[in-house]
Amino acid sequence: MAETAGLVEGKKWMESQEFWCDRRVCVTGGAGFLGKNIVRKLQQRGAKDVFVPLIEEYDLTQPEAIQRMLDRANPDVIIHLAAQVGGIGSNRAHPAEFFYNNLMMGTVLMHRAWQCGVAKFVAIGTICAYPKFTPVPFKEENLWDGYPEETNAPYGLAKKMQLVQAQAYRQQYGFNAIFLLPVNLYGPGDNFNLNSSHVIPALIRKCIEAQEAGLDEVVVWGDGSPTREFLYVEDAAEGVLLASERFDGPQPVNLGSGNEISIKNLLEKIVRLTGFTGRVVWDTSMPNGQPRRGLDTSRAEQYFGFKAQMSFEEGLRRTVEWYRQNR
Repeated sequence: MAETAGLVEGKKWMESQEFWCDRRVCVTGGAGFLGKNIVRKLQQRGAKDVFVPLIEEYDLTQPEAIQRMLDRANPDVIIHLAAQVGGIGSNRAHPAEFFYNNLMMGTVLMHRAWQCGVAKFVAIGTICAYPKFTPVPFKEENLWDGYPEETNAPYGLAKKMQLVQAQAYRQQYGFNAIFLLPVNLYGPGDNFNLNSSHVIPALIRKCIEAQEAGLDEVVVWGDGSPTREFLYVEDAAEGVLLASERFDGPQPVNLGSGNEISIKNLLEKIVRLTGFTGRVVWDTSMPNGQPRRGLDTSRAEQYFGFKAQMSFEEGLRRTVEWYRQNR
């Protein structure tokens, strides 16, 4: 049985290598958290021509920069990761920027990609696109059942327009554009800047800095009741590449781990892993964000064989260790 499974996995790996070996790939946001993992996995799969546009050279909110990038990369496949992202605080402080910059990057890039004859466009959406009170687990068919959670609605809606555009261009032009919905990512190399980070790196940093400063408390936004689902960044990169290789359809597809956890329980794990011994103060004057998040991940497994591999405990341990060694 194990030998048969090994043969199947070997065949799939050969197919992956065959897919990428002669294709020119452009990974926008390829220097970022998820992007670095995708670029590394592309190289492991034998991709020889991977172009990563840097923001200093290519401001993708500007149409001329997009065209310059396409002329330079001449890609067969675009994996569009570039986005302006952040936690609740950053979304609340910059809603107009989050809407405009993400909308312009995605809309113009997909249109120009179609015009230039790009063979495949992989659009990366966000879990923030789901309605505020989506039943858990979130199913892709629930995407249009209501308005997103208010603190990140401009960002979520801007990203969701890539789904509308991908479906419209597929319908009218036969353009192979797909749309993926990754849940919150975490792992080594995450953004630990408290002004723009998401919940896991922010809590890890707060606990470690409080411990080292000898503080007896950490202050955390909200009341700890909301739930979230998290996907280890290497798993997310694998999911994106499997979808790129194997999926060609109009349906949006969730990428997640299938494990839901409350912020309170998450913090308890981080406190234990960091060794912080003080007390937690919940600042209930600050927003909780969306009440619950947890994904139905069956479509990804059915359509392109993706299933998350990293256990949450081990993923958190690796993230804490990376931060201690690399800050």
